[in-house]
Amino acid sequence: MQKIEKIVIGSDHAGFEFKNEIIRILKEKKLPVEDLGTFTRESSDYPDAGIKVGEAVSSKKADRGILVCGSGIGMSIVANKFPGVRAALVSSDEAAGLSRRHNDANVLILGERILDPGKLSAILSIWLETEFEGGRHQRRIDKIDALERSLYKK
Repeated sequence: MQKIEKIVIGSDHAGFEFKNEIIRILKEKKLPVEDLGTFTRESSDYPDAGIKVGEAVSSKKADRGILVCGSGIGMSIVANKFPGVRAALVSSDEAAGLSRRHNDANVLILGERILDPGKLSAILSIWLETEFEGGRHQRRIDKIDALERSLYKK
């Protein structure tokens, strides 16, 4: 498994329970995690957490990020606005593996209202432990990187 130095995690109110469970699992695995909020079940706006996690991964202050909201859709939209972020909305073991093997996803997005809670631990483990295959997939990532450079004039 690729060494992960830091994982950042965030949620809105609709992803609060999953976020706390994921933090517990990561700590159990002795993985470094920083909670970027929200810190209560009170209504909050998903872009707030999505921006914090997206910025941390984009700026390489974190190796990976995890975001949770009700459906995962809003967080996906926000996180993928950041250069270098490849956020994947995942709802199955297969998608978790493919997001890493083929897309080198560095942000995992989960929908608490959509995902069966019994799948959470397995999806998280697969996503953390699966390596990027490179090869023809790297060529595709390179095209995404080139697009971002042209759009963001980096």
